[in-house]
Amino acid sequence: MDSKPFTEPGTRPPAPVKIVIAGGFGVGKTTAVSSISEIKPLTTEAAITSVAASVDSTGHVPAKTTTTVALDFGRITLDSSLILYLFGTPGQDRFVFLWDDLVEGALGAVILVDTGRIEDCYPVLDYFERRDTPFIVAVNHFPGQREFDLDEVREALGCDESVPLIACDARDRESVKEVLVTVIEQVLLARLTAPPQVSATH
Repeated sequence: MDSKPFTEPGTRPPAPVKIVIAGGFGVGKTTAVSSISEIKPLTTEAAITSVAASVDSTGHVPAKTTTTVALDFGRITLDSSLILYLFGTPGQDRFVFLWDDLVEGALGAVILVDTGRIEDCYPVLDYFERRDTPFIVAVNHFPGQREFDLDEVREALGCDESVPLIACDARDRESVKEVLVTVIEQVLLARLTAPPQVSATH
């Protein structure tokens, strides 16, 4: 059976864009990718063994029984001109060596925050600031958890006003879509405000 072409004849195919979703352990990265992906997401979830629990910081999320050991991958078509490929990072310190490969080629990043464990976000912020990667901060809502004003969260993170900070629910498709639209806008803004590159003369 012949398959239909992805685009109509004479139209330009959608541009692929790589976006990374990062954050600490159990902050909702796998949930966010699974909520928004239009394909069955690729996840590398493994059971948390007693040995792993003694290494990873699982005390604040005792109900979590699995953990991402490599990456999460999903895809979402925002419109006819743009496809986002989503890569979720593992949250544990022992897998941080994988981050450089996952972030390579990414145009932007989403940093998910759990306000109950806000300190887990500090090294993630530092990482993307050092790489000069455009990013936004998304505060994931957890049921039963106290909600903080976003200005309070920004102050706690020491996050510059130029970095968008929004609330989200990683379980809700529309909420995650809003997060992705925001990071694309941040990428475009970063490109518009970047100083022009001077070509080398010979």
